[in-house]
Amino acid sequence: MKTFLLSVVCFIGFATSTPAQTKKELKVQAAVESLRKAMIDADVAQLDKLVSEDLSYGHSGGNIQTKAQFIDAIKSGSSDFVTIDLTNQTVKVTGNTAVVRHALSATTNDNGKPGTVKLSVMLVWIKTHGGWKLLARQAVKVV
Repeated sequence: MKTFLLSVVCFIGFATSTPAQTKKELKVQAAVESLRKAMIDADVAQLDKLVSEDLSYGHSGGNIQTKAQFIDAIKSGSSDFVTIDLTNQTVKVTGNTAVVRHALSATTNDNGKPGTVKLSVMLVWIKTHGGWKLLARQAVKVV
């Protein structure tokens, strides 16, 4: 009877546990965190390293930026993130591609005008010889 109870407890533990994150998923999460920090700090060199030359950066209002436009907006302050908080993040890696989804809450100071934003975001990352790079981003406003 003790063996049976132990077996049931072990089965329930395995059935309800969250699968461990893979090394690739952890590296993608680290890249997302590096991007978050670089956007807040307006770290152009770090943004350049993290973003693919083929970036398609979609805003919730419909504007789409290239890599150069995205980095210039951060550099110039027309897109100025004071804080960025990411929650409910999921990472799915398939081969050399990763899809990240999260909720983004931020305080902004775009062109000197304080504001806040709440978005649902999807990021597409690709693995290159230089590490994970952001290939695409699309955001939608949370209502």
